[in-house]
Amino acid sequence: MLVRAPATSANLGPGFDTLGLALSLYDDVEVEVTGGGLSIEVDGEGAEVASRGEKHLIVEVLYRAFDLLDELAGSGLGRPPGLRLRCRNRIPHSRGLGSSSAAIVAALVAARALHPGGKLLDDDAVLRIATEIEGHPDNVAPCIAGGLTIAWTGPSGPRLVRLESKFTQVVAFVPEQRLATERARGLLPKTVPHADAAANSGRAALLIAALTGGLDRDVLLDATEDRLHQDYRAPAMPGSAALVRRLRAEGVPAVVSGAGPTVLAFTTASQVDSMSPEVGNGWLKHPLDVATRGARVVTGRAESRS
Repeated sequence: MLVRAPATSANLGPGFDTLGLALSLYDDVEVEVTGGGLSIEVDGEGAEVASRGEKHLIVEVLYRAFDLLDELAGSGLGRPPGLRLRCRNRIPHSRGLGSSSAAIVAALVAARALHPGGKLLDDDAVLRIATEIEGHPDNVAPCIAGGLTIAWTGPSGPRLVRLESKFTQVVAFVPEQRLATERARGLLPKTVPHADAAANSGRAALLIAALTGGLDRDVLLDATEDRLHQDYRAPAMPGSAALVRRLRAEGVPAVVSGAGPTVLAFTTASQVDSMSPEVGNGWLKHPLDVATRGARVVTGRAESRS
């Protein structure tokens, strides 16, 4: 059984911890229940450091989901006697593209498909569990629903709204540098000026209108301005901050993707190529579409990394 989960970009500039976008870069996870033991094969991003045992994130989430489904269904089946995993990782790790969210959501979707009581784990439950594990819903929401999402946490837990983005193409500039989300969050102040909060509120509202209404790129350029997180995190990723400034100076709506250091530009590869040759030089450029579907079971087998 094969699950495909998309990369995601959170924040999108002013939508800190709220907005997310699913992208057409995918991790494949093939899960097979066996008679005993645990076998894990990992290829691609992060293969050199990934656990091959029960500490692998996907295994941990699978076991958690099986335990919950057993409790909900009252089946008493317990965990599978054995598992065989094949992971084909294309989403760069620790780059702000939601690799951990993809792993978490893929595991929950796999558990739902494998367990007889899987229907009890609806998308709301997947969002809740994934948010508990990840700590915030901005990446897991688009990984579950696809497209553009607004996520928030209310009295009943995390929730999401899915929207259609009229801007369907982006370019992700991925550096060699990694940046742990915990370190990036540690750079944020405990309070911000009221004027900055007000500015971000207006820009986030404008960004939703620009993306869903297909407004002009100059409006999107204004809409992607941020005062809450990118400048505070710039010392940890000066190259990313410089690239965002350079792209925006060229009229390209560009932001730090998630906690960084990847830079996301709302443009096409051909437009990037038409700029000065040094723009994005030394960065891996991924021309991507907005993924309209979230993590799902697909037919076939996990493909080698491409």
